[in-house]
Amino acid sequence: MPPNLTGYYRFVSQENMDNYLRALDINVVLRKLVCLLKPDKEIIHTGDHMVIRTITTLRDYVMDFDVGVQFEEDLGPVDGRKCQTTVSWEGDQLVCEQLGEKRNRGWRHWLEGDQLHLRMTAEDEVCVQVFQKVK
Repeated sequence: MPPNLTGYYRFVSQENMDNYLRALDINVVLRKLVCLLKPDKEIIHTGDHMVIRTITTLRDYVMDFDVGVQFEEDLGPVDGRKCQTTVSWEGDQLVCEQLGEKRNRGWRHWLEGDQLHLRMTAEDEVCVQVFQKVK
């Protein structure tokens, strides 16, 4: 049975965000701004339904989906693209595949104790973020 990811998580660290954003063709000004942000995550996990909010001072991004069901994700606020997205479980990791213009695009979330890890990929770039659960 997969873990329940419900909780509020505060940003701890990130690695390689600039190169990840460059792989998504994000302009240099926006890349620099995004690299300064320290997003929080709020996850509501009820059975196969999940809502993942990425919360920043600039803008919030909300994913609302059913695990295992493909949907069209509007990534306009991120990079102006739309993807066919499917989120599923691989063991204890929540894995997202975003099919569209960019190869190897997606992410995975997993817990290590009270820390939520996020590994995002696009093309050949990988960005890793870590969040600490606060409630």
